[in-house]
Amino acid sequence: MTKLWGGRFQKSAENWVDEFGASIGFDQQLVMEDIEGSIAHVTMLGAQGILDSKDVEQILGGLAELKHSAEAGELEFSVANEDIHLNLEKMLTDKIGPVGGKLHTGRSRNDQVATDMHLFLKKRVAEVVDLIETFQKTILKKAEQHVETIAPGYTHLQRAQPISFAHHLMAYFWMLERDKERFNESMKRIDILPLGAGAMAGTTFPIDREKSAELLGFSAVYANSMDAVSDRDFIVEFLSNASLLMTHLSRFAEEIIIWSTDEFKFIELDDAFSTGSSIMPQKKNPDMAELIRGKTGRVYGNLMGLLTVLKGTPLTYNKDMQEDKEGMFDSVHTILGALKIFEGMVRTMTVKTEKLHQAVHSDFSNATELADYLATKGMPFREAHEVTGKLVFTCIQRGIFLLDLPLEDMQSESKLIEQDVYDVLSPEAAVRRRNSLGGTGFDQVRLQLEKAKACL
Repeated sequence: MTKLWGGRFQKSAENWVDEFGASIGFDQQLVMEDIEGSIAHVTMLGAQGILDSKDVEQILGGLAELKHSAEAGELEFSVANEDIHLNLEKMLTDKIGPVGGKLHTGRSRNDQVATDMHLFLKKRVAEVVDLIETFQKTILKKAEQHVETIAPGYTHLQRAQPISFAHHLMAYFWMLERDKERFNESMKRIDILPLGAGAMAGTTFPIDREKSAELLGFSAVYANSMDAVSDRDFIVEFLSNASLLMTHLSRFAEEIIIWSTDEFKFIELDDAFSTGSSIMPQKKNPDMAELIRGKTGRVYGNLMGLLTVLKGTPLTYNKDMQEDKEGMFDSVHTILGALKIFEGMVRTMTVKTEKLHQAVHSDFSNATELADYLATKGMPFREAHEVTGKLVFTCIQRGIFLLDLPLEDMQSESKLIEQDVYDVLSPEAAVRRRNSLGGTGFDQVRLQLEKAKACL
């Protein structure tokens, strides 16, 4: 088959070479964006008098038919035509004749593919933001149900201080809020049109790039044609934002996995988000959470892959940059799926409040309360810390907890301790008293929930 660019060549590549160099196996995902870009381009060419109205009408008719076929999944792509651009151009010329070749007037595949990817990410980032917000609403609703559910808080995965379970959940709400902000802010770099930059130096045709931007819904055009065809910063930024999002989802997944073990039993996942074992009938595995944790690595890899591709490429376009797409497509697919799965997993999970209640009443996470109690009575905090540590050690030796320790034993370490210490040491009081701004106190958590609602 003669290549659309083959006039200068006297010899064809072997099939396996074509297959290695072709991108149609993955860039066919840009089919709708490529057609949209072509519709805008030929409309602009007609408005500028570069193509006559009859040619424009014929090309637009052919593109409309291709769009309809693409929506129906009826297009068949060929490796021989390399990429999405040449495949569609070949289909167009087969459909309407040689006039289809006029579509490429005043543009190059270099500015065409960049335009397609800008269009693609504009749509997908909007989807990501919508899914993040849906997930935030689910977290918020779950948190509202558990403001006064007290859970152990951890540092170093060791019991630290009692907290509101809602406070723990809302930590992820705010991580997602920052993720949402980053994706929204990235739209400023995505919303720039490369079309009209040509291969790398612009074009001699009297095109109107602002008209093309208006037709495609872009707010700006690239000021430099060389930058326009070589810039992939917007994809790197997307992959970076996707990596941070997956970091947050992976951390949450790890906690979901831990909480659902028999050792913790703080939650139970719905059957729809769990799987069983092929050999052990009793198993209920948190496979979806584990899979999200595992898929985080592939998103990181996509980011590092593109950075590595770009680091040694001189201006402007180089064939290396064909490697910018698969990682982008993969990361889009991964984060959209992960957000949908995680939202359902949290929405349907059961929080075992009684188990949480037992946990906070059978540990030393209230030790800081005793140290603070002594400090408020005038004892230097370092001394209060030491006194409390000795009392904790006494309890460990006896197999009891601070609330079980008789008052006279406490007073043997400090006469400042009085009967009211038992009110201070209750987990409920410990949480309620932490009423500093952003703290886990019930009033502060309710205030936080109101702030969260205002963000949505």
